[in-house]
Amino acid sequence: MAESDWDTVTVLRKKGPTAAQAKSKQAILAAQRRGEDVETSKKWAAGQNKQHSITKNTAKLDRETEELHHDRVTLEVGKVIQQGRQSKGLTQKDLATKINEKPQVIADYESGRAIPNNQVLGKIERAIGERPAGLCWVNGPQAPGQGHWQAD
Repeated sequence: MAESDWDTVTVLRKKGPTAAQAKSKQAILAAQRRGEDVETSKKWAAGQNKQHSITKNTAKLDRETEELHHDRVTLEVGKVIQQGRQSKGLTQKDLATKINEKPQVIADYESGRAIPNNQVLGKIERAIGERPAGLCWVNGPQAPGQGHWQAD
């Protein structure tokens, strides 16, 4: 009956330190004292709210005074598209279906709210049958090939 000694305790499994305990300063120092290999790395901006820090680029953007916005289709272009569509007897929905676009796209172009897209304008031109009278491509002064649709 030597195996049933009540004074001897056999530990089958010992829990290791939790993640928070293993990362603590005390645990790191204790591991270094025991001569174990310890790898530590500093995370960039760890525990700090650095998303709102002012950098050189944000200061440069703040000094920028130019209003940046997308050019919109002019109302004259919208009227030319509307007249061409009506001369063919098409509704906005019919024209949109014909060019595989949403009806809201046609409504935006006709009201002058759309940002010009050459593919969409080309499809509208082909759907109406010809270039709507008075609609032409005008090259921009900044670079050849970049411009906008404009009514003559």
